Amino acid sequence: MSDKIPVLELRKVDKSFGPIDVLHEISLKVHRGEVLCLLGDNGAGKSTLIKTLAGVHKPTRGQIFMDGEEVAFYRPKDAADRGIATVHQFGGTFPLMSIGRSFFVGVEPTKGWGPFKIFDRKTANEIAVKAVQDFGITRIDDGDRLVGGLSGGERQSLAIARAVHFGARVLILDEPTAALGVKQAAHVLRIVNEAKRRGLAVIFITHQVMHAMAVGDHFAVLIRGAVAADFRKGEKTREEITDLMAGGETMADLEATIEGYMEAHDGRPPPAH
Repeated sequence: MSDKIPVLELRKVDKSFGPIDVLHEISLKVHRGEVLCLLGDNGAGKSTLIKTLAGVHKPTRGQIFMDGEEVAFYRPKDAADRGIATVHQFGGTFPLMSIGRSFFVGVEPTKGWGPFKIFDRKTANEIAVKAVQDFGITRIDDGDRLVGGLSGGERQSLAIARAVHFGARVLILDEPTAALGVKQAAHVLRIVNEAKRRGLAVIFITHQVMHAMAVGDHFAVLIRGAVAADFRKGEKTREEITDLMAGGETMADLEATIEGYMEAHDGRPPPAH
């Protein structure tokens, strides 16, 4: 498949709930080996967009393409079968399960025959630990360790390693660093870069501009359910992105217009309408 064709593309996707329009003509692309950072404050529509990509919601209008082919997701399994994996803020792991068991939940390896089949704990542990260590998380070396004993960053890493192991091609990360300290957040950002290096298309949802700038190749700012800006790495500064997220650019343009009018009219403000 040509790298010029996006792994995932949205064209003018809308989502309405009854009379309430939540997403408005969302058009986005993400390619293999690329991190698309989707930025926006609370209420920007990020959660609805994630659920639309993951097959929880069906678009009201618009199209979704994978590898240039139009697709329709009627349920989360449809998206998962296409290789779309969503990792939520705390990793979607199971705190009271062991690492090996959590890694394989729903697809457990077994040994034995017929009614005597049992969970193959040794195999599960070995595969899970290797998958996580391949991402550079060397502290995890015991598959029997409980997931609840891991740090937030380690749980995120476990969930990402699991998604990659089971064939994810598009990795949607929902605010993965929001609840983490500086060290743990840096750890997760390294994992994101490793996923990109392996050729995954990553959609990194965040409201933290610095984290986005550390890993992003392509950026989109979502405001009130619409894409307010779409740009590549290096095209905007941190301050410009922050202003955009807050609607600051619109306000700055308005202020510049007023100042320009006053300079041209001996300091008089624009007339009220």
